[in-house]
Amino acid sequence: MTGSRQDPITLEIIQNSLQAAADEMFAAMKKTAMSSIIYEVLDMGTGIMDSDGEIASSGAGIPAFIGVLDKATRVIIRKFDQPGDVQPGDIFATNDPYHGGVTHLNDIVVIMPVFVNGELIAWTANIAHHSDVGGMAPGSLTGEATEIYQEGLRLPAVKIIDRGEPIRPVMEVIRVNSRMPDVLEGDLWAAIASVRIGARRLEGLARKYGTGVFADAVSSFMDFGEDVSRRALARLPKGTFELSEEQDDGQIFNVAITIDDDRFTVDLRNNPDQGKSPVNTSRDGVMVAAQMIFKSLTDPYSPANGGSFRPIRLLTREGSVFHAREPAAIGFYYEIELRVYDLMWRCLAPHMPDRLAAGHFASVCGTFIGGIHPDTGRQYTIIEPQLGGWGASRRGDGNSAMFCGFHGETYNCPAEINEARNGLFVDRMELNLEPGGEGRHMGGRGIVLDYRIRTDNGFLTAGYTRSRFPAWGLDGGHDGSPNYIEFIPKDGERRRFAFASGLTTSTDDVIRVVTGNGGGLGDPAERDPDRVREDVGNGLISPDRAREIFGVDVNAGAGSTG
Repeated sequence: MTGSRQDPITLEIIQNSLQAAADEMFAAMKKTAMSSIIYEVLDMGTGIMDSDGEIASSGAGIPAFIGVLDKATRVIIRKFDQPGDVQPGDIFATNDPYHGGVTHLNDIVVIMPVFVNGELIAWTANIAHHSDVGGMAPGSLTGEATEIYQEGLRLPAVKIIDRGEPIRPVMEVIRVNSRMPDVLEGDLWAAIASVRIGARRLEGLARKYGTGVFADAVSSFMDFGEDVSRRALARLPKGTFELSEEQDDGQIFNVAITIDDDRFTVDLRNNPDQGKSPVNTSRDGVMVAAQMIFKSLTDPYSPANGGSFRPIRLLTREGSVFHAREPAAIGFYYEIELRVYDLMWRCLAPHMPDRLAAGHFASVCGTFIGGIHPDTGRQYTIIEPQLGGWGASRRGDGNSAMFCGFHGETYNCPAEINEARNGLFVDRMELNLEPGGEGRHMGGRGIVLDYRIRTDNGFLTAGYTRSRFPAWGLDGGHDGSPNYIEFIPKDGERRRFAFASGLTTSTDDVIRVVTGNGGGLGDPAERDPDRVREDVGNGLISPDRAREIFGVDVNAGAGSTG
């Protein structure tokens, strides 16, 4: 069968087939992984790249993960550039941010070339968070790391499958470095199965329509993505927009965004030097944050591809917190990327009120709890990103109990799974009723979640931002409430943290997660009194606060205000 750029139906069929293949890869990994962080939370992403490593079709999963895949693939292409380096059946892996991994060592990217009749036509790839890859602390994350060497096994863009056969020494090295070797190996094989399924689908597609038509379809789709982005860019307000914001630790972060007819330029050069703690990120990670903001402003509803992001220009300074230089520790990279994502959002929100809401809780609120399971005697590590409140918009109240802007299609782990697989009980999960986020439209509510430990000599590691400066309000709306974690020991005084590393836990200790409410929008006095009474009736606002903040006396007759 033949086709060409002038055959739009064939091209559309191929483009939709690419999306279906990426989604099938996602489903395959979900169904075969061993870790609840993958098969329940869906802390992963899939995608298809063209032969040059540009993202051709984004699959399901975390947007910030999907944005990693093209960058990792291009590193593989540059490294394995000699004839015979890349063969049919080969599979590669990287987790190192200084060698294409972009994020941190827990996130392993698995990449496979796709050949048809000896011609390289595409790459399939996925990324997922793995429970333990070694390092100085269980779960491979600790705020005490000062160098990446302490954070676990580094895979610097290496081949793990050679022409269909596992490279046994490499697989053994991966396995022996983990405290949970069976789980790590099982999850890695799930990733391998995922890219293999994607490769088979693409091979069949290219054989059916021809490799030339396949390449035309991919190129056409990317050109279309660029055209959509540029047309939307032309409708954005033009100029240079700047913001400086103090962070929880007292540092000042700065951004300047220049929008003109051709470019969306993000300048992050004027920022602090990289730190000795693991709260740093790579330049590629910051690019992912810029891509996510740009996509939400231009074309938020269609799949992303390499063409979608061609108008972006990113300026960073190597050696800064947003462009860390090896061997900086980088384990909590996601909080720094969220900070720059939120910084760009806040910078532009006053100028684009129809597109951007008030601030959300803006933290992964990653919570890592582990120890020896009291029933099985095996090491367990629970990895939980947490839900929180989103900011109000001009259309209405913010959403409650949603994942942060980086997380996309993920879910909280069911209590039943946590209690069966991990050594703890989930005593409660409810909305956070702390004050914060009031406005004409209310910020969404965060959560309060209690984990109760079942065994001695366990550990808690956590890293939350927006603990000192909560989600920001807009147009007179109140700021939200802070993110924090509270440790309530069975014996002793309770303590409150934003960051904790390797805190020892014992039987019946309670770890309480509190995530923030989103920012409000507009003067609270302008809120519909009937909505305020409804909030009081639902237990979201106290009668005293209704009177104090909103000027509504819930004891008065309908329509009356205080």
